[in-house]
Amino acid sequence: MHTEISIDVARSPRTVFDLARDVSRWPSLLPHYRQVTIESHTDGRVTATMAAVRPIWRRVGIPVWWRSQQWAEDADPNDLRLRFKHVAGATKGMDVTWHIRSTAAGSHVTIEHEFTRPLPLLGDDLFPRVVDRFFVRPIAGRTLATFKKLAENQ
Repeated sequence: MHTEISIDVARSPRTVFDLARDVSRWPSLLPHYRQVTIESHTDGRVTATMAAVRPIWRRVGIPVWWRSQQWAEDADPNDLRLRFKHVAGATKGMDVTWHIRSTAAGSHVTIEHEFTRPLPLLGDDLFPRVVDRFFVRPIAGRTLATFKKLAENQ
């Protein structure tokens, strides 16, 4: 299953890319990220266990965690990318790509998620749809909104 979420940011793609690329800083930048534990650095890839909270109501939320490999791709200045491959947790196997592209007003940031998790008798898409609707979309939306605010206030 493929899903996307995006936002426009009134700053250069490089500013957004440099702000978001270091996942070890996310808990200090993003209020819904509780912890990022770096497990290893290998060949330009960071393996990290990430913990966030999916807000429900006021200060009440559902804690979530996953482990991912993360790396940055900046060879194409017209499409700076942050890549994530989830390697543990409920979203194991999910591929995430941030595309940070230039616009006349700054940047357009899109986060793409590719995720399939077959469930016996229920098919390939039910679990990914539930995860996207109730967890990925709310967390990614808040992540994008916060990075937009941070970048534009720099």
